[in-house]
Amino acid sequence: MAEPAHRTGVRKPVGVDTTRASIARVYDYSLGGKDNYDIDRAAYAAILEVAPRQGDVSIMNRRWLHRVTRHLAGAAGIDQFLDIGAGLPTVANTHEIAQQQNPDARVVYVDNDPVCNAHGRVLLEQNENTHFVPADLLEDKTLLRNSDVTRYLDMDRPIALILCGLLHHVDDELDPVGIMHKYVELLPPGSYLALSHFYDPGPADPQQHALAKELERRFTEKGLGSGWYRTNEQILEYFSGLELIEPGLVQLDEWWPAGPPLRPRYPEENAMVGGVAYKPADNSTDHAN
Repeated sequence: MAEPAHRTGVRKPVGVDTTRASIARVYDYSLGGKDNYDIDRAAYAAILEVAPRQGDVSIMNRRWLHRVTRHLAGAAGIDQFLDIGAGLPTVANTHEIAQQQNPDARVVYVDNDPVCNAHGRVLLEQNENTHFVPADLLEDKTLLRNSDVTRYLDMDRPIALILCGLLHHVDDELDPVGIMHKYVELLPPGSYLALSHFYDPGPADPQQHALAKELERRFTEKGLGSGWYRTNEQILEYFSGLELIEPGLVQLDEWWPAGPPLRPRYPEENAMVGGVAYKPADNSTDHAN
């Protein structure tokens, strides 16, 4: 049985332990990376049994991150990024995309896994505007009050907070909605929240719902210990107090794609959504639109 979620973190960081599957290493493997072990590949194999194109989901998630970052650093004019749950470095990371749009864009990466921190510091801190901080999303006072993080940010100006594929690894018992409300409250006006998340359409789509529940079972019980598929309504709660920008909370390749689809989406690709929301100057909205 996989180790359950811990109160002090999404899950106790695996670090260099090669007897337990690591979220970061499994994701690295799904993207074709080499920083993984047999235990990670075995956990991923359990997913592939029911979702043979799960690797396409990981690639789709990266494409979404790139488009979001490009929009925020470009048209939206954001020059500060906080990427929480950065994981292992891969091709075209957040700072590379942001600094293509604005060479002065500042990116702070955060992860709670020691291996990710070691790799991140070597491979991501490529210039004076990129920084990697070892810390945990679930800190009691939030990372927006952590001086190790905020010393690199101007908390009086807008920030882009990015959680790419992270919140679905936070158990309901850890109150991910409450966690995000704390972050939203502390974000400066004019900031953006961008997140992607495993998606369960519920009984409205029985076939896709069955796939989501089986994937959830395999993520949580067959090696990783986390990976919850949530409904549209549940995911929208993370954006409470913010204004979702077009096209809203959608399947990832529907978020301002680079062009028309070349093929129908695989069922696995329908099981992940993403959205970007804006914090207005007068933050009086009770719920995301």
